Amino acid sequence: MIVLLGVLVVVVGFATQRNALLVVGVAGIVTGLLGGLSPREVLAAFGSGFASSRAVTIFAITLPVIGLLERYGLQEQARRLIARFAKLTTGRFLALYLGMRQVGAAVGLTHVFGHAQTVRPLAVPMAEGAAERNHGRLTEKSREKVRSFSASADNVGLFFGEDVFLAVGSILLITSFVNTTYNTHLEPLHLALWAIPTALCALAVHGWRLLRLDRHLERELVAANIEPVAQGAAK
Repeated sequence: MIVLLGVLVVVVGFATQRNALLVVGVAGIVTGLLGGLSPREVLAAFGSGFASSRAVTIFAITLPVIGLLERYGLQEQARRLIARFAKLTTGRFLALYLGMRQVGAAVGLTHVFGHAQTVRPLAVPMAEGAAERNHGRLTEKSREKVRSFSASADNVGLFFGEDVFLAVGSILLITSFVNTTYNTHLEPLHLALWAIPTALCALAVHGWRLLRLDRHLERELVAANIEPVAQGAAK
């Protein structure tokens, strides 16, 4: 049980808003030492973990590329593109993105979209451009709301869509664990089929929330525009 103190380190670190990478690293070291590993074995475990998941460092290549694209007008072009579709509101655009993200994840294309390569440089400027075209200049609060809903569309689409794909790591992990522990014969196809209703419910629920975003933005921006007028009249 003393090994679980590593979890306490994570909880305390996140509660005090420390650097996430530092918190996780310290928690891993604490857990390894309390589990009876020597400092050399802890270091070897870190090295093995990094080598087996080195694909996560791909951001070191993608971020500079995206930065160059943004410097040469990627976001401005995204805003111009969305301006051509008069009927595509912010909510409708994000609902469409949610569906595309979920379908892509369901067929195994989990890295085609994403926060770094799609949401920040493309989805957010297009969603903000649609909102500005329909409601005028955005307030800081409204702009943050559009950005948060853009991120949520990607998160929900990926989370509930990837479980429909047979070869995703979580499906294979669940089937192997259940079959080994309980001596059953659970196939990945069974889990994927049962994930479809959940994915459809997530698409319907969050898609409805995204479509309602237009109404919320309209109310917020109307109220924000009325306040300066009222203050000017009072003076």
